Amino acid sequence: MGEAKVNYKIKEPSLFSKALKQGASWPEREDLLDVVYWSRQILSVLIGILWGTIPLVGIFAIILYVGITTVLLSLYVTEYQKQDIEEYGGFTELAKEGFMSAFASFLVAWIITYSALHFT
Repeated sequence: MGEAKVNYKIKEPSLFSKALKQGASWPEREDLLDVVYWSRQILSVLIGILWGTIPLVGIFAIILYVGITTVLLSLYVTEYQKQDIEEYGGFTELAKEGFMSAFASFLVAWIITYSALHFT
């Protein structure tokens, strides 16, 4: 009789659990950029709904959105995840990660919420 061979494979944590863990290890550069991308998407929709509810309008609201998302995600990478921002292409590259699609999501959420709540 032969012995059964058992393969034990260490399961890596999901991106979601790594994103929530402070100072997580990011051996794959793209994984952290994926987290930044999807975080920007979620944050953009939430801010769009908030801006439409308040209601904030005009260029001030857009500038405020850009500032908040850029600063929050930069702080997330540098302070919460303790990563060197230069390894990811610097501040500008991190700020551009998923910006246009997130901006479109923000605008859609903002316009729909504002229109639904403030037009009669």
